[in-house]
Amino acid sequence: MLRTDGQAHAARSMWNLLHAWWRMMPKEKRTLALADAAIGQAREDIDFLTVLPAQAAQAVLKAYFQAWKNCWEGRADAPTFKGRLRTVLSVDIPQGRDLNIVRVHRWWGQVNIPKVGRVRFRWTKDLPVGKRAGVENRITGARLTKDALGWHIGFRVQGLEVEPAPHPGPDVGIDVGITVPLALSDGTTYEHGEWLTKKEKAKLLHLEQRAARRKRHRRPGERTSRRLHRTYDRIAGLRAKAKRRALDWQHKTTTAIARTYGTVVVEALTITNMVTSAKGSIEEPGKNVAQKSGLNRSIAQEAWGRTVTMLTYKTARHGGTLHKVPAPGTSRRCSACGFTTPGNRESQAVFVCRNPDCGWSGNADHNAARNVLHLYRTGHALVPAAGRAVVRRAKRVKPAAAR
Repeated sequence: MLRTDGQAHAARSMWNLLHAWWRMMPKEKRTLALADAAIGQAREDIDFLTVLPAQAAQAVLKAYFQAWKNCWEGRADAPTFKGRLRTVLSVDIPQGRDLNIVRVHRWWGQVNIPKVGRVRFRWTKDLPVGKRAGVENRITGARLTKDALGWHIGFRVQGLEVEPAPHPGPDVGIDVGITVPLALSDGTTYEHGEWLTKKEKAKLLHLEQRAARRKRHRRPGERTSRRLHRTYDRIAGLRAKAKRRALDWQHKTTTAIARTYGTVVVEALTITNMVTSAKGSIEEPGKNVAQKSGLNRSIAQEAWGRTVTMLTYKTARHGGTLHKVPAPGTSRRCSACGFTTPGNRESQAVFVCRNPDCGWSGNADHNAARNVLHLYRTGHALVPAAGRAVVRRAKRVKPAAAR
């Protein structure tokens, strides 16, 4: 796939050239027509840009202008240069008629990549090709992305989707955690094991130690050796494998929840504040820094925000709704009598109400999930139902009309 790598690097260079052009031109000349002319001139002057198909270059241009629109409307930060090492390689194929998709057999298909040729891909989902394709159900394009495990292709499918009927399922509250990833108010729990096997974890540790030794012997300013690059690639491959398994578990779990329940209630967690460092400063050093660092890694590995994002669109697809409620106090409040005190939670898994007239005891995660659902039923929902977009404007950003 060297040709695909070349196209991806050309697309990244095209983005950087557009960004340099944007910063150089006055505001009144930052138009789509002038940018298109600049791209055409760059493809004539720079040879390696010609490996990128013209349609893919146009897709880079549209994506760059859309990035600025998202910035002006407060949905994202301003676009920046794309570095060679920190940028995900990708190529966009905006026209579906160029793909010529053919299903070879049950597990594999073939697709035509412009200026690359016929490429085989894993057939994981039914696509509207051949007799199944029509005006209302067809493939409009594709996107190639590369990670540590290789190249992947995703197809854009245009079709008519019937508006789902309201979901008749019950309401449920969800408490997210580390020991128990998802605990539901009806007592159901969703757990998972380690994302890597013992052999894979031992191999990852060995590779990390090898990379540390080779990095230690490198002189300041010296280029990274090929051996160290290969070690880094093997480490990235194992981590990508773990991430793929985590994504698979999240997709299956959130799909099961969306199919079962009509209203899903979660906590409105500010995860970025939860994973802040505890190092402190030289004058006031932090306490339990190593323990807090380990907790931050565990929170990041669970990817609670990604789970909520999946639940948001999956509940809407199945006719349900998703709501968020305030998070403070859900783990210390007794779901039976409402008594709240820090001493109620004896341990990570055990909850015992300290109210003399109550004395209820049970699983702490189950109790927190019941409190989450109670907050929704008493009218404490913070975020409207899934599907409604909340647009914010970033600070010190003028509206698009002023530009």
